[in-house]
Amino acid sequence: MGTKPAKLGVLAGGGKLPGLVIQACRESARPFFVIAFEGQTPPETVAGHPHAWVRLGAAGKAIQLLREAGAEELVMAGAIRRPSIGALRPDAWAAKFLAKTGAMSLGDDGLLTSLIRELERNEGFRLIGADDLLPQLLAPMGVYGAEQPDERALGDIEEGIRAARAAGAEDAGQAAVVQQGRVLAVEGKEGTDDMLARAAEARLNGPGGVLVKVSKPGQESRADLPTIGEATVEAARAAGLSGIAVEAGGTLVVDRAAVVKAADAAGLFVMGVTLPQEQPEER
Repeated sequence: MGTKPAKLGVLAGGGKLPGLVIQACRESARPFFVIAFEGQTPPETVAGHPHAWVRLGAAGKAIQLLREAGAEELVMAGAIRRPSIGALRPDAWAAKFLAKTGAMSLGDDGLLTSLIRELERNEGFRLIGADDLLPQLLAPMGVYGAEQPDERALGDIEEGIRAARAAGAEDAGQAAVVQQGRVLAVEGKEGTDDMLARAAEARLNGPGGVLVKVSKPGQESRADLPTIGEATVEAARAAGLSGIAVEAGGTLVVDRAAVVKAADAAGLFVMGVTLPQEQPEER
């Protein structure tokens, strides 16, 4: 007889990813309980599944509910819009965490790394990545659909990787938009949609433009991996771009078939690329 899988607590944000995690649990008969966040989690994500609603700032309540449900492992799935400290209204647990770590002054990866450390070291949970449950979502190498990048696009991808990694090193974002060798925008805390809107306003005359999404240097891979889906393709099309490049093995592609269908219809390429090896600095 196999070992019974640990009960999974799903910290559910927006987008399709939480629903895919829930589906994977149901298909594998793994017990689970979902924490849905008010104003963040779509109600249809948790309809018909064991769940509880909490305010984003009510971390202590969420931990209590997870314990009562018997959750041993946790997964963070889906996008969370980061509120101001005033909108967060932290409860006692969250206030203590913020004061101890200074987390509100950190970038997203720094905040999530601190939160994971706290949940594992002091609360006794084990954190796993969404890609542990859904390894098929990790971006493969190569071109996914009918469209192919031209030489200009390949050059823009190289520049986009440099720009996105530089932003990631500052824990600012995971993406950049490049057209004809010029960086039009890099991702900030506002997210990819805001970056694409800024890129559309900064577009040069002429064709091209590539969205590049890669992991941050030293990324906490169990949370906030770069993710694209059908909506990303639509946003790239609306911004007038010619394609999307993501880090193979380091980015989640949610519903790849839908992504490819949307990209082919829009005349965009989508591809997975490897990152160049980091060169050690000379002393």
